[in-house]
Amino acid sequence: MVTVIAKLKVKAGGDVAFRQAADKMIAHVKATEPETLTYILHRSTADPNEFVFYEVYVDQAALAGHGSSGPMQEFFGAVGGLLDGRPEITLYEELGGKR
Repeated sequence: MVTVIAKLKVKAGGDVAFRQAADKMIAHVKATEPETLTYILHRSTADPNEFVFYEVYVDQAALAGHGSSGPMQEFFGAVGGLLDGRPEITLYEELGGKR
């Protein structure tokens, strides 16, 4: 499995438009990406303009399919001008824990 933490900082006043685009992306993932096991958006409790996606994919191919999908391209097209800097995307491998 591949876990992704994607941290995105939105410019002041851009949070509503960002959430709309993110909600559309989440709906797409739920409906069409069975190999995306987890795809959850979080907002920082300390900074309302900071968001994190927590994502888990069955393998690298599932992550690649998600990243190259049309809806993902649309998402970044919609939020590109809203972001305050580049997204911070980090990949992790699962080692153990509780489900």
